[in-house]
Amino acid sequence: MSVPTATPTVAFTTPPNYAARLAHLLALKGFNPISSPTLIVQPTPSTISALKPYLLPPPSLDLFSAIAFPSRTAITALSAAAADINHPLLSPYGDAFIIAALGKDAELMDANFVHKLCSNPNRVRILVPPTATPSGLVEALGDGRNRRVLCPVPVVVGLVEPPVVPDFLRDLEAKRWVPVRVNAYETRWAGPGCAKQVVERIEEGALDAMVFTSTAEVEGLLKSFKEFGLDWEIAKKRCPKMLVAAHGPITAAGAHRLGVRVDLASSQFDSFQGVVDALHTEISRLS
Repeated sequence: MSVPTATPTVAFTTPPNYAARLAHLLALKGFNPISSPTLIVQPTPSTISALKPYLLPPPSLDLFSAIAFPSRTAITALSAAAADINHPLLSPYGDAFIIAALGKDAELMDANFVHKLCSNPNRVRILVPPTATPSGLVEALGDGRNRRVLCPVPVVVGLVEPPVVPDFLRDLEAKRWVPVRVNAYETRWAGPGCAKQVVERIEEGALDAMVFTSTAEVEGLLKSFKEFGLDWEIAKKRCPKMLVAAHGPITAAGAHRLGVRVDLASSQFDSFQGVVDALHTEISRLS
């Protein structure tokens, strides 16, 4: 059994726009956090242009009954696309309009966000499913009755698109929704050298754990490993004490599909706190 260092070093591959939050939670638990993003996740001029037609007059959003946000970046992408539109995106009257998001992502759907969406806040219904997964979101939305739902999702660049989004859209169709996919932001590989810090610590045998928060991060890391002459099997042999923690079951399943064995997956995954707590418990047990 490997004994963790006095201050366990934990690397994570979360994109930069989420990294500070995870680093803070890890530090609070006494870990030495190493941010090594393997993805860049952000809106771009082209994705904002793709999203904007759905927000313009008459208003176009009145053709929909819901927006399903699968990520925090999906919400910020819509806000960015709407920033220079000087009128509410929805008519004040009509059937209830659902905006749905996962876990702590829903914090972004505050009063200002709702006001930008509609001058009549009573028309807007905020939906946060009890299970913070795309399938949980679909279940919470219920029977679509052939209504349209806008789905601001990522376009994946430089990596293979994980099955999460296609499965999400297919599940919506199975619930009689009519999902309209719009590529609202990019998930882009961070480049050949993105795993450099992880590789250095693996070579030193000085990495106690890796945390993955999405399947694409795992693929991004493995793709960068190749640039350093590594694969996952070699990495584990060089640093056998390294634990692998996944943020929820979807990330764990995706990692497994890519050949990365996960030691623990958080059962609470509405925020990063769940995976940090699970990792702290496991490292404490091993020490």
